[in-house]
Amino acid sequence: MNDTNLGPSSTGLDPKVAGLLCYLVGFVTGIIFLIIEKENRFIKFHAMQSIIVFGSLVVVNIILGFIPVIGWIVGFILTPLTFILWIVLMLLALQGKTFKLPFAGDIAEQQMNKF
Repeated sequence: MNDTNLGPSSTGLDPKVAGLLCYLVGFVTGIIFLIIEKENRFIKFHAMQSIIVFGSLVVVNIILGFIPVIGWIVGFILTPLTFILWIVLMLLALQGKTFKLPFAGDIAEQQMNKF
């Protein structure tokens, strides 16, 4: 979905740049932008999706680290895929697109409406 009217941001940043920054340090910057952004739904969505996606991936990687051999192999495969996802999500946000990932995007949208 492409958002042509992103509206103003209470952060003072361009909403596209703020959307990219929501993903920059994973769930950490997602939390920061969720707290500081007061009005822009585009930024709030990307912040919430960042928290859900990258927070979940951190938990999965921790769990996989405790599983001998198979967990390590899956973690080894998951790492480059996570990196690619990170880059793609940042680029889509910078283009002004609200790209909802399966499951995480729906949860992010539901949670965003509560804030």
